[in-house]
Amino acid sequence: MAEKKGPSNFHKFLLLWSGQLVSAIGGGLTSFGFGVYVFNQTGSAAGMALVTLLAFLPTLVLSVPAGVLADRYDRRLLMMLGDGLSAIGILYILICMLRGGAALYQICIGVFISSVFSSLLEPAYRATVTDLLTKEEYSKASGMVSLAGSARYLISPLLAGLLLAVSDIKLLLILDICTFFLTVITTGMVRRGLTAKAAEVQKSFVESFRMGWRAVTQKKGVIILILVSSVLTCFMGAFQILAEPLLLDFTSSTVLGITETVCACGMLVSSLLLGIRGIKKGYVKVLCLSLLLAGIAMAAFGLKENIVLICTSGFCFFAMLPLANNCLDYLVRTNIPGDLQGRAWGLIGFLSQIGYVVAYGTAGLLADGIAKGMKLGVGRGAAAVIILSGVLLGLTAAVLYRIRLVKELETQLPEEPEQSEDKT
Repeated sequence: MAEKKGPSNFHKFLLLWSGQLVSAIGGGLTSFGFGVYVFNQTGSAAGMALVTLLAFLPTLVLSVPAGVLADRYDRRLLMMLGDGLSAIGILYILICMLRGGAALYQICIGVFISSVFSSLLEPAYRATVTDLLTKEEYSKASGMVSLAGSARYLISPLLAGLLLAVSDIKLLLILDICTFFLTVITTGMVRRGLTAKAAEVQKSFVESFRMGWRAVTQKKGVIILILVSSVLTCFMGAFQILAEPLLLDFTSSTVLGITETVCACGMLVSSLLLGIRGIKKGYVKVLCLSLLLAGIAMAAFGLKENIVLICTSGFCFFAMLPLANNCLDYLVRTNIPGDLQGRAWGLIGFLSQIGYVVAYGTAGLLADGIAKGMKLGVGRGAAAVIILSGVLLGLTAAVLYRIRLVKELETQLPEEPEQSEDKT
């Protein structure tokens, strides 16, 4: 339900944000631990991909209904329920491990249960940020929210790798479960003292969907960019899934954690530079160039079992992503009417992330198939798929630069629309 807008509650936002920061780190520990555990148990990239798919799919499918719930019911209560109940899935896996070890299907069940409940969290959290702050504080808060989300890629892999060197995955799961309850407490503290007003009449889901669909399909160039965004997430998903088996095939979990953190720093550096300088013009050129360089870096990542080359190319790959996302965001945002931005971005977010589902469902199987067919280790099979993905990404960039309808999105801009809260 919507909240009464009064003075800033930035101190409450900081409390809520700190809980989500800790939760993101805990989730990253578990995600890293599952990747290492499943690979050591199965020696299969497909097994790792299946776990990731089951962790991601409920969030994608339930994002729209979760958003509706966040508009109609107490958002803080939804966050508390989402965090608290999602711990059940992780606790189930921990119990299985304490009883002698968790099979792949048990990990899949636990991850799926946890993801179903945690899907309630994200829309309610973002809406709560809006409830707590004034418009002048939105920009600062958005940066902090992004930073907290990045913690699972910047902090968690390094920390998890170090912890696995002295303990095992059970410690990671225990720490993650503790973070769930910490966030429930901080959310409960924030909830205290907030008053609610009656929710406004909501348009039907079908009607909202139709309006959003018309908004994104009225220009063919926008449709093309959405398809490109889905292709980008597909290649990113393949990279995300296969980087771990590639590295674990010839190195330790500690080195894996350090490598993932170094690579993710590329995204941090690029985001900071964007925040300082920004992009003023030539969005299509920057988009295509960043995608081309990302493809080259991805291909280089899989060439050799060399940590220096892998860290350098991984850093460059992730450094290109904020540039590409910034350009995609601008070109799409400026070509959609302001009053339809929310619905349109909800639909765009859904369509663009389908690429992850495709990647999670196929990349692992393809890597295992190549490894078996060519009598290679699983790591080199994963490397082959990463190289292929990099080449295809580079070709996508080259083709995109030749499409006139995309270039017209930059040269024929309408009046600047109102800024949307949603992002791809």
